[in-house]
Amino acid sequence: MSESYGDKISRIIISFILFLIALSCLAPVLNILSISLSGKQAVESGQVLLWPLDITLQSYETLFKGTRILSALSNGLQMTIGGVLLSMAFTICAAYPLSKSYFFGRRVFTLLILFTMVFSGGLIPTYLVVKSLGLIDTYWAIWLPGVISTFNMLIMRSYFEGISSEVEDAARIDGCNEWQLMSKIILPLSMPVIATLLLFYGVGYWNSFMSVLIYINSTDKYTITVLIQQMIQSQSLLTEALANDVQAIQLVPDGIKSAGIIILILPMVIVYPFLQKYFVQGVMLGSVKG
Repeated sequence: MSESYGDKISRIIISFILFLIALSCLAPVLNILSISLSGKQAVESGQVLLWPLDITLQSYETLFKGTRILSALSNGLQMTIGGVLLSMAFTICAAYPLSKSYFFGRRVFTLLILFTMVFSGGLIPTYLVVKSLGLIDTYWAIWLPGVISTFNMLIMRSYFEGISSEVEDAARIDGCNEWQLMSKIILPLSMPVIATLLLFYGVGYWNSFMSVLIYINSTDKYTITVLIQQMIQSQSLLTEALANDVQAIQLVPDGIKSAGIIILILPMVIVYPFLQKYFVQGVMLGSVKG
């Protein structure tokens, strides 16, 4: 069936609107990237918009030489990778049995888990529990209280429920037990939802800010998110960075701040393309029946 003239016009208009929306989301990132790559005079004069002027990498050199950015980046990766592995393991172990109709008490357990989405213990009781367990100033204080996201667990449970029972029956006939069924059959078939939750958990841990400030006392354990926020709010960190670099006098604080923001978002930008194919399938979960 050929496309009518009206349909072509509608498609062009919709595509143009979507392009403008995408550009509005991308423009702030391009502006920050341009500022981080531009010279002092161009930044101070406000001429830098979406393209760098007087291109220089001095902001990045100063950032890496004059601040604890590498240590904070390492801490952020450590906390994110450890948290994602723990959260995915516990989420899978919780979602799998709840997806089985023969699991005794499935409805009761599901309702109890749903209860946590409405009511929580609160910040102070949670802090006291974490402190009593001796987890203060360790990443376990960030990992354990939120190791399972109820929302993510329900998404995974729904996906497990949608897998054909005939596949499971065939695996059991071949002699698979529950662990083999889950690890060798169910999980390989669930890559879309696993990739989606990997991104959800990864972004959540990578962007952790308040929990790090509350539970982590040692500044050498701060993640890059906290360090960049402190650089943006505190001029003293930037003054120290500029004082440690003779060539930094040719820079402005905005250039170093922008370089830090780019370094902060870079890991997520690198990881996303590898999971994009599965992520698109995962976010469509439940949108179409049949």
